[in-house]
Amino acid sequence: MKKLDQWINNNTYHHCQFWDLKKLVEAKEKNELTISLCLPTLNEEKTIGKEVVIFKSELVDRYPLLDEIAVIDSGSDDNTREVASNFGADVYLADEILPHIKSKKGKGENLWKAIYQLKGDIIVYVDADISNIHPRFVYGLVAPLIYREKIKYVKAFYDRPLAVSGNVRASGGGRVTEILIRPLFSLYFPELTGIIQPLSGEYAVRREVLEHINFPIGYGVETSHLIDVYTKYGLEAFAQTDLDQRVHENKPTQALGKMAFGILQTFIKRAKHLGIIEKIDDFQTVLRQTQAKDKVYEQAELEIVEEERPPMIEIDAYREKFNRTSDIHE
Repeated sequence: MKKLDQWINNNTYHHCQFWDLKKLVEAKEKNELTISLCLPTLNEEKTIGKEVVIFKSELVDRYPLLDEIAVIDSGSDDNTREVASNFGADVYLADEILPHIKSKKGKGENLWKAIYQLKGDIIVYVDADISNIHPRFVYGLVAPLIYREKIKYVKAFYDRPLAVSGNVRASGGGRVTEILIRPLFSLYFPELTGIIQPLSGEYAVRREVLEHINFPIGYGVETSHLIDVYTKYGLEAFAQTDLDQRVHENKPTQALGKMAFGILQTFIKRAKHLGIIEKIDDFQTVLRQTQAKDKVYEQAELEIVEEERPPMIEIDAYREKFNRTSDIHE
């Protein structure tokens, strides 16, 4: 696919291309942009402090690239919020944002509410469990948005060695990506196969885009973003940046099954809406996984329902706060 090859060549970066942070800040200020960092958390006391310290010292105090660093917490029962606050982050409980709307639990809920709570023209999302955190996780993602006005959504990609029992072992990572997402994209959205790490939790997006797309509250949020932004703006709205390496804890296979099940629900909903898949009835929402205990085999059933939040632009409180008067259905 010639178009896809051209996009990969023109819209794929390495973070080292943006090493000159002074120049990047100057471009940001010239374009009169504000940038917010959102760190969604749930029991991340071991890693959140280091992330806040590094981002604040390098990207707020030394180079004023970020206008705010905010933790949106799902209700941690450890010291996540206290640690983040002590090191200088603004800390919010997701349940207390838009309190007139009944709260739901899930990472996507935090990301959605961040659009209301944070003030930036650009919001960059970074997971809070990264062991090898570095300023590149922010500047590598926001730079294409600062330098190229037509870019709307920037995804991270990286090698993903897995931390197991205190040791790090090499791995291609992205197991759900390669087993589920890339085959689905190859079948139905072949241009999106050029996005190397579609499920990465690190990305930067313009507010004007975020406020007009739905947010699944669970596992399907990253997949939904890619399909919705692609459908609305096309491939040229995307860029991606190589951040070299991201070290994180390994997840067991059963947890990946739950993730895949939620993502698949999100995918099917969009495929039906776009008319790509027509002859499919409503699907089941119970994931069944077989477990073996000694010589007894039994099925564990877990209901996973990928609920979605509407585009933030449809929320009255948001339009009032940000003085949005345009047609909510544009």
